Amino acid sequence: MRILVSGASIAGPVLAYWLTRHGFCVTVVERAPALRKTGGHAVDLFRPAMNISEKMGVLPRIEERATGTNRMTLYKEGARRPVRADLSKIFSATSDRHVEIMRDDLSEIYYDAARDDVEYVFGDSITAISPDGEVRFENAAPRRFDLVIGADGLHSNVRRLVFDEESRFTAFIGAYLGVLTLPNVSDLDSELLIHVGVGRTAGMYGARHLGDARALFLFRTERELDYHQRDVPRQKELLRAAFVGMHAHVDRWLDELDSTPAFYFDSITQLRMDTWSQGRVTLVGDAGYCPGPAVGGSTSLAVVGAYVLAGELAQAGGDHEHAFPAYERVMAEHVRGSRAAALSAAKTLIPTSHLGVWGLAQGARLISALPAGPSRAFVRLTTKSGRLYNSMTVDDYPPAAAASGDRGGLAGDPGGGPE
Repeated sequence: MRILVSGASIAGPVLAYWLTRHGFCVTVVERAPALRKTGGHAVDLFRPAMNISEKMGVLPRIEERATGTNRMTLYKEGARRPVRADLSKIFSATSDRHVEIMRDDLSEIYYDAARDDVEYVFGDSITAISPDGEVRFENAAPRRFDLVIGADGLHSNVRRLVFDEESRFTAFIGAYLGVLTLPNVSDLDSELLIHVGVGRTAGMYGARHLGDARALFLFRTERELDYHQRDVPRQKELLRAAFVGMHAHVDRWLDELDSTPAFYFDSITQLRMDTWSQGRVTLVGDAGYCPGPAVGGSTSLAVVGAYVLAGELAQAGGDHEHAFPAYERVMAEHVRGSRAAALSAAKTLIPTSHLGVWGLAQGARLISALPAGPSRAFVRLTTKSGRLYNSMTVDDYPPAAAASGDRGGLAGDPGGGPE
């Protein structure tokens, strides 16, 4: 059985790994000419995603590439003295199994896990998907697949082709995210330097194996901003306007906007779809149920979703009419919880009032000061994310040879696909 996966970031390679372990023949198509190494930002893997990664045999590599950030220095806007906090205690209070890692590093690790068993086609993109499984590409010749899975992120091409325009399913939650790569101008070592004001938060951190650093910007707006997705100069202009004058640290970070080798800017938007499947096509990760970049644990949710989708397809013997609804039933509660946690996290990370700024600083101070037991209890009582990720469970889907299909090329296509 031949399955086409669109997207080679996080969900795509994890899905490809588990599908091949269940005996399916997998092709992954990725628009970029190679694995994306464009800077990226730090993402969190919580307990369920850590457990899945351990089953994949990649957990040692993930832990080796962890950022190592374990301290935070937090400035309230307008205050002279910072609050210092032990991040390792905050992370352990949020989840009893957690690691922070750069997104690009994680993508590479998952890709390497099954690269010899999966056909990867870089530098191409899907242009049409017919109900009978014929797929057309920008560059390669048409091919026929039994199933097509969109793992191509918040702005999914597969979702647009099969379900309709993105605007039908997105819910703007009132904030924006910017990330840029810059020299480690603050000489940070295992530390997050963060500035928090009403409606805006800016931070800088480095990873122990990186020669540079990342600056992260989160800010609120009442309405969606007017810019084109590919108009980078306009995006930088909007980001600079939102943060200029916040602090001398932040102004120095903004000075790097014109020379940064990597820049990311997007709205913090949730996807809200009634179903992620239509015919032979389904969606996984941010393509189907993004809870909100930077605030909703979307990376862990993508890993879990990929594992569940592959497992349900295996249990159904490849019958998507049974597997896709089962996959959606399993993931529905996790997705709802992640959406609620994202809304709560956004209010905390980007305070809407001076009281919220004070509460964020004092909460970090309190968690850091308390012993491990009380601090863990405090976080679980006050954050939805702590309760969500510690209660999320996933069934085991052991690889089953019964799901295997022909691992050769397409019928009438002995070569197996585009070069």
